[in-house]
Amino acid sequence: MTSGFRHITVLLDEAVEALAVRADGCYLDGTFGRGGHSRLILEKLGPDGRLLGFDKDPQAIATGETLAAEDGRFVVVQRSFAELGEEVAARNMTGRVAGVLLDLGVSSPQLDDAERGFSFLNDGPLDMRMDPTRGISAAEWIASAAEEEIARVFKEYGEERFAKRMARAVVLRRAEKPFERTADLAEVLKVANPAWEKGKNPATRAFQGLRIYVNNELGDLERGLDAALEALEIGGRLVVISFHSLEDRIVKLFMRRHVKGEADNLPRDLPVRFAAFEPRIKVLGKPQFASEAELKANPRARSAVMRVAEKLR
Repeated sequence: MTSGFRHITVLLDEAVEALAVRADGCYLDGTFGRGGHSRLILEKLGPDGRLLGFDKDPQAIATGETLAAEDGRFVVVQRSFAELGEEVAARNMTGRVAGVLLDLGVSSPQLDDAERGFSFLNDGPLDMRMDPTRGISAAEWIASAAEEEIARVFKEYGEERFAKRMARAVVLRRAEKPFERTADLAEVLKVANPAWEKGKNPATRAFQGLRIYVNNELGDLERGLDAALEALEIGGRLVVISFHSLEDRIVKLFMRRHVKGEADNLPRDLPVRFAAFEPRIKVLGKPQFASEAELKANPRARSAVMRVAEKLR
């Protein structure tokens, strides 16, 4: 069953343009969501073109299966893009993919549907899993994690400077009653935060950290970027849209590492330069951000940053 919640695709035209879609090319949409990018890619593909979509969310997969039934050039699989290497290998596509698109983070339907437990604005079960059938929920983790571990997650993944204080409040309260609802946790975090940021809910950073941890978002990103590079053909494009500094830092460092090559710490006067130390990618242009017009239509695009690279070898 598909969700009725509306999703506005961020940097839609810019991302697909950056892919430089070739009519007969094979492309990967690592984060299908509700299919905004995928549909535009399909519009640009010819009869021989192919598109493979990935998503962990069963609601997104339901939407993808409907699209696949309508268009035989498209296939969707319920897997994390971190596993795209295995999927691509199984389909004999390694080194033959013309473009990979990764639109990171959480989608609007996931945020807006209270039953998914992502948002502190709408009360719902404290779940936060992109795939509710796998792993443990945020409520289960909060119920058993050590205070130091909760503080680490809030600080490292949420960049919350009052992480220790907030973790302490969580542990004290759970001893009386377990957390089962998003509003309940948000209220405890709100009270524990001594310095509210103007225009931002005091639970925002802690909720971000918890969501990233529960879904292993940063680990999946690191693995997915490596897999995407191997999947691409020479000249293939990698397009990544991130929504917070932790994601963007990983993408930026990944691209920098492969632009410089793997031997930038070796003496420059070595007589032999090995191919393995040559750049594997080149970065195309500067980071792109949402336009003023897009921000007016979709304020959630304000933190989006898109980076593009092309595979050299």
